[in-house]
Amino acid sequence: MPYLQLYLLQDFLKCSQSFVTKLLDLVELKPKELITKEPTLLVMVVGVPNVGKSALINSIHQIALSRFPVQQKMKRATVGPLPGVTQDIAGYKIAHQPTIYVLDTPGVLVPSIPDIETGLKLALAGSIKDSVVGEERVVQYLLAVLNTRRTPLHWRHLIGRESEGLHHELDDKPEYNLKDLLPKRRKPPNKSDIFYIEDMVSEVQRTLYTTLSEFNGSLDDEDNLETLIDQQFEALQSALKIPYKASEARTMVSKKFLTLFRTGKLGPYILDDVPDASNSVS
Repeated sequence: MPYLQLYLLQDFLKCSQSFVTKLLDLVELKPKELITKEPTLLVMVVGVPNVGKSALINSIHQIALSRFPVQQKMKRATVGPLPGVTQDIAGYKIAHQPTIYVLDTPGVLVPSIPDIETGLKLALAGSIKDSVVGEERVVQYLLAVLNTRRTPLHWRHLIGRESEGLHHELDDKPEYNLKDLLPKRRKPPNKSDIFYIEDMVSEVQRTLYTTLSEFNGSLDDEDNLETLIDQQFEALQSALKIPYKASEARTMVSKKFLTLFRTGKLGPYILDDVPDASNSVS
């Protein structure tokens, strides 16, 4: 299975125009080399749910339209933060002579998931609906991964860092919900929204660093690790500004923390163990 890496969705949508242009050139060139007699060629984009197939197609299609000699209305593939947005196969014209269409397809998964950890990785990456596994269980796995890799210890530089610049001007910060953390197409977020989210991310990172650095148990012991995760759930409730009297506090913590992770606010991650390339070179 390919390594499951998460990227910030809005960066992907506007990312690396040069990369998408090179990819488009490759898509145009290879079929011409292999099939020169066909008047129309189809290129299919296939992958697990919610990895950015539609977003990639939109980027390719937008650049391709700028090359067309005639004006053509821009048709966009529907994208969203949850799996299962694409329900049908749809074609998008990206080249002439020969005519090439790229096909957007619904996500596909293997018939059976081989083990629990693979299923949790897919759920964490958003390829499986949260309702199937449960947000709290997914976050427990995510915290276990971050702790055993000691990732929060790399956020040490955030401790004691004071907010600068316009942060001081934002005395009264309004409450926000999860929608404020997701990218918006037309209306760009204002500075208050941006600084609020940045402050929340920094507070989450400081919280995880503090709880891990002060932990005296063994991360190799399942009971000790579970105790640490319980402590982090409680600490994150404050960092994520969730009322202590909330009846479903852990669920609310889980949803907010997952949103931060999946939108790339905590950085990009590879969930699989990557082999050491230096050991495989003879």
